[in-house]
Amino acid sequence: MEIKCLASSSKGNCYVIDDGVSSIMLDCGIQWKKIQQLLNFKTSDLSGCLISHSHGDHVSGVKDAIKSSIDCYMSGATAKEINVSGHRVKIIQPLKQFKIGSWTILPFPLEHDVFNLGYLLSNGTEKILYITDTYYCRYKFDGVTHLLIECNHSYVILDQRAADGSVPLPMINRLMKSHFSLENVKKFILANDMSQVREIYLIHLSDGNSNAEQFQREIQELTGKIVHIAEG
Repeated sequence: MEIKCLASSSKGNCYVIDDGVSSIMLDCGIQWKKIQQLLNFKTSDLSGCLISHSHGDHVSGVKDAIKSSIDCYMSGATAKEINVSGHRVKIIQPLKQFKIGSWTILPFPLEHDVFNLGYLLSNGTEKILYITDTYYCRYKFDGVTHLLIECNHSYVILDQRAADGSVPLPMINRLMKSHFSLENVKKFILANDMSQVREIYLIHLSDGNSNAEQFQREIQELTGKIVHIAEG
């Protein structure tokens, strides 16, 4: 199993998973030309792209991906919001499985300020869970081997920045109601069966409201698993 982080921040998010049979992109939030460069211009190897939601840092490269004959899977709401259509746009439904190559994929709704999907991908051996841009996940999972989960901020850091006035209160309130905090990531992990997890990727860290070393250390201490900080 190979997991590549092409971008992971408020500026853009894009990941690729490859089991040696089928390669799938998770979100397409940077320029397509940059994605082509990072993949050594082998984008034709992609079996498809899963889109979580319509915000620019997750979809800025989608239209060019479609023009390059990449099948892009997304909700009807997201397709409408970003104004894409055609045979390369594959409309999917929450909680209805579908297949891309060697992967069976289950999309599920998350809690954001626009309609947003997380994804559970299984190839019979590995099971990958992708969760981003949400403050809560109502579902529980077992048998997950690789976890890609947003760890955007911590309440302690937000409290400190609110106190010193470096972040406006409306922005803090939005972050708390639309993005996964360190504290909620811990609660999610404790509520789920993590016994089969081999690697955890903490993604979409906020530039000013996170602490990568602290987040990595605390999740490692909690789980005893290998924890990566997705950068880019």
